[in-house]
Amino acid sequence: MGSLERVAGTTALLVLCGVAASAQEASAPKAKQAATQESPKDGTGVTLTLKRAIELALQNSKEIQVAKIQASVADHAAQITKSQFMPNLYAGSGAGYTYGIPETPGGRAPSIFNVTYTEQIFNEPLRGQAKETQEQSKAQKIMLEDAKNSVITRTAMAYLELGKVRHSLDLLRKEQESAEKILQVTQERQGEGYELPVEVTKAQLTRAQVIQRILQLEAREDDLEVFLRYQLGLAETQAIEVTPEELPGEAELAGDNLVAMAMTHNAGLQLAESDVRAKEFRLKGERRGYLPTLELVSVYSVLAQFNNYSQFFRTFQRNNFNAGIDVHVPIFSAQTRAAIGLAQINLEAAKVNLTNKRTELSADVRQKTRRVRERDAAKEVARLELQLSQQNVAVFQSQFAEGKLNLREVEKARLEENEKWMAYLDANFQKQQAQLELLKTAGQLDKVWQ
Repeated sequence: MGSLERVAGTTALLVLCGVAASAQEASAPKAKQAATQESPKDGTGVTLTLKRAIELALQNSKEIQVAKIQASVADHAAQITKSQFMPNLYAGSGAGYTYGIPETPGGRAPSIFNVTYTEQIFNEPLRGQAKETQEQSKAQKIMLEDAKNSVITRTAMAYLELGKVRHSLDLLRKEQESAEKILQVTQERQGEGYELPVEVTKAQLTRAQVIQRILQLEAREDDLEVFLRYQLGLAETQAIEVTPEELPGEAELAGDNLVAMAMTHNAGLQLAESDVRAKEFRLKGERRGYLPTLELVSVYSVLAQFNNYSQFFRTFQRNNFNAGIDVHVPIFSAQTRAAIGLAQINLEAAKVNLTNKRTELSADVRQKTRRVRERDAAKEVARLELQLSQQNVAVFQSQFAEGKLNLREVEKARLEENEKWMAYLDANFQKQQAQLELLKTAGQLDKVWQ
């Protein structure tokens, strides 16, 4: 009689568990639909899509702000050398006491007021330096784009991982419930003499392992939330809701000509090519250092009689103006020869670095392409294992309803199903990681969010 009561009780418990599980599955689409709605305006929480998260990261990233400042600094630095080929007008004074022939340390006559105009017309070494700095300024813009790509990659990975972690936590909390039921049933059977104490210890160990994994995932969830708040410019207490998403279909279709795309769009390769161009400009300018240099110059000065000009010159004129060209013709210049040698070595080093970058990039793209395929195959295996475990649970439930299995066996099947669910989530996230890394290397990250 007592055994019949226990069977009736466990049957009722199973029915309740099945109803609860069905309710959870039925509410899942509703929860997903609610997650896509706008966040409340009171600032208590924000619901983000992957695209919106990336947009906020690009707007608020400190790394991008630093890269923009560095690009601006490079632009201004390039203008310094270029400005020497533009009109430059200076005003000043060289007034001072003189004893003897009036002159200044710079070789010009002392003046109460003077205006000087200079403009480089032909100076090939200086022009080569100007073009080099301009190319370096363009390289900083490439680095800015690379910083944006890095921010997109890290934000997308954190967003997708947060969704995976939260889904895994939901599964683990269900596992904890199943582990508690298994432990309870095992303790009852051990008290009735149907189980050995070792089975109780095994059930306790299973429950402890599930609790440990929950704590680990909760810590990871907190780390990801902190990172996303900082990256997206949200308040420290702002709650973040993410929607389970797959990468856009365009990310799947970018696999045929990835090597060619990488050779065109990879930031590291573009930087190496820019460095070669900059060194070529510098070498070209230095080689033309044997040519004459030509500069437009003019000076207007107001002189004073107290500088004793009348004692050393026949006439004195207060207002003076001189204009012309300043030409230098190199006859022998050891400095030019040394500058050419240095520029040649720097160019050779840049070309070697470019060749290595191309070789490494081609191999890297092929390796990451293979990794995406491997991760895709692993995801398919995990999906089939999950499907198999779900079918096993259905079979076990049917056998339990017929009285052929006990509740503990059914809950063990549920535990295995949850494990396969988490294995599938891990495999899916690993594939997404591999896709993001491949797209970043190929310079195709715009397919993720545009």
